[in-house]
Amino acid sequence: MNPGELELSREEMRQLGHQVVDLLVEHFATLRDQPIGRKADRSSLMAALDEPPPRWGTPPTVLLQRLEREVFPNCLRVSHPRFFAFVPSPSNYVSAMADALASGFNVFAGTWMGGSAAAAMELVVTGWLRDLCGLAETAEGLLVSGGSMANLTGLAVARHTRLPRGAAGATVYMSDQTHSSVERALYVIGFLPEQLRKLAAGGDGRLETMALGKVVAEDRAAGFTPFCVIANAGTTNTGAVDPLDELAELCRQEGLWLHVDGAYGAAAAICPRGREILRGLDLADSVSLDPHKWLFQPFECGCAFVRQPGLLKETFRIMPEYLEDVHRGVEEVHFCDRGVQLTRGFRSLKLWLTFQVFGADAIRAAVERGFTLAEYAESRLREMPGWEIETPARMAVVTFLHKALDNQRHHMLVDRLLEDGHAFLTSTTLNGRTVLRMCTINPRTKESDVDSTLARLARYASDLQL
Repeated sequence: MNPGELELSREEMRQLGHQVVDLLVEHFATLRDQPIGRKADRSSLMAALDEPPPRWGTPPTVLLQRLEREVFPNCLRVSHPRFFAFVPSPSNYVSAMADALASGFNVFAGTWMGGSAAAAMELVVTGWLRDLCGLAETAEGLLVSGGSMANLTGLAVARHTRLPRGAAGATVYMSDQTHSSVERALYVIGFLPEQLRKLAAGGDGRLETMALGKVVAEDRAAGFTPFCVIANAGTTNTGAVDPLDELAELCRQEGLWLHVDGAYGAAAAICPRGREILRGLDLADSVSLDPHKWLFQPFECGCAFVRQPGLLKETFRIMPEYLEDVHRGVEEVHFCDRGVQLTRGFRSLKLWLTFQVFGADAIRAAVERGFTLAEYAESRLREMPGWEIETPARMAVVTFLHKALDNQRHHMLVDRLLEDGHAFLTSTTLNGRTVLRMCTINPRTKESDVDSTLARLARYASDLQL
């Protein structure tokens, strides 16, 4: 090792690489047998990790052992086959290796000049996702960090296009089941809380078109400027999909922008069942989608689409003098012109390599399996005494509760399951009640994983009734 050059020797690099790969192979190969991970308290973590930067270097082998001991066990394993909480990110080994390659070659994907092949691959991959969603070939997109940035991107384009003089007096419409990232994005682009209209979702968790139309008319009569509707393509709480085709027609009649938050569910359009549920997705003005959810990629991998070509560039492109050389090629695509980031990593490589190694049919089957696993969980719960289904399985999400337990004890169930380490799921609030929620999109998950998780829940619920 030459400290001044920040370089390892060829043999040191090879040794470290083998150790890292061996660690990852062991992780993926034994994932089912590992605990779900744990949430450590801040004091213990800071006691282990908080230190001044070392003056002298430490052998990588020693540091890997420290990571194995102090870091990785204290994170939840969101790729675990029994991780049913939130929306899992069930990544795969191929994508992990792609991320290593992208990082190792340090590919810059902000401009065509900096990474022409990376830009071309992003055009290919976003084209695959565009077709998956049924969007027109002219729709344009880019890869971003995740749903939060994808929603921000789409809504920023909407504001720039439809409200060139600013957001004052404009109103935005959504259901009370809409993800918090949408609200955050609206605040970032200049909207105030009083400009947001959160409508109560219907009994099926969906935005009701007639109620929405009434509120839009009332706002217009009161002198406001109705601007945008945010529709859900798979809510986090229950997997509900708003009536996209109906909302698209209302938006067409009222001159409103339709943004679809499909960060969770839009990827389900890859399979026939998902495509039917998502009917009308192709009519959206902008769409968000997260491949690091139901397309099985590691963090970070989100995607934003805008139906009308040119609007992304019109919204975000700025040409400083130091990028003059970059912009001389008129046929070249610079993804920095389509979003917030100039500095961008090579995100498309992992998704490209996943499709190339496994094939679209295998990925389609894995998405289908998410649907059937949630339905299996619902059927098992209906057979278990004391348990009640709050919302049936849809888009790989099912919610339920135990009739003998109050809200606090349902939270205690979540805590006990996490402490147990065998599996993990989380709670949410629906209709004023705390309910448990399972999201079953991991292709590694088996029916036996569902069974063992529900058996533990039943045992802990029985203990809490004593």
